[in-house]
Amino acid sequence: MNEALWLGFAFLDLVMVVVVFRFFGKQGLFAMIVFNLILCNIQVLKTIELFGLTTTLGNILYASVFFSTDLLGEHYGREEAKKAVLLGFLSLILAVTYMQIALFFTPAVSDFAQPHLEAIFGVLPRIVLASMVAYIVSQWHDIWAFHFWKARTGGKHLWLRNNASTLVSQLLDTVIFCSIAFLGIFPMDVWIQIVISTYLIKLLVGLLDTPFMYLAARIRPRDAVHS
Repeated sequence: MNEALWLGFAFLDLVMVVVVFRFFGKQGLFAMIVFNLILCNIQVLKTIELFGLTTTLGNILYASVFFSTDLLGEHYGREEAKKAVLLGFLSLILAVTYMQIALFFTPAVSDFAQPHLEAIFGVLPRIVLASMVAYIVSQWHDIWAFHFWKARTGGKHLWLRNNASTLVSQLLDTVIFCSIAFLGIFPMDVWIQIVISTYLIKLLVGLLDTPFMYLAARIRPRDAVHS
């Protein structure tokens, strides 16, 4: 059941990125990056059994952020992709900061939300730090690698630059996040299992987005420019 739902969720999100790209262009991709980045950091709190592995739910939307960044780099250039990464990073910091402030407010006697908000947003600083460092490093690499392969292939082989950049970047992200967040907390064998299972799930989503890269290339909006 989880596997079918997961594949359907991944398909839905990738389709929506392309639809938003078609109708809203660059601004739409900026919005999807911010939206998916904030939401995936909430969903990451939920663990699920998937393909015989225990993993976090947020991997779908997080991998989709890389898809949106690659679309920006492909159609609008390296600098626009960098702007989107920085915007996502700032949005994540603000979302975490604002929710921490919200938790300091004394709830009314009739309030029922405070304990649930504390459970979701009262995250450990180590987890937040791990997420932010992993995000900025892996996204910066993704942009560099995407344009490196684009230059090396003369703009050909979209599938190569899409996968070569994303799959290495996702490995960087997984290792950095798990190292900062979990190294020393779990035994080494458990930590290795977490790294492997997390990366395998991200790897699958990264491969799934390739057909959508080609679809987006065929229905690009009017404001798209090749660079």
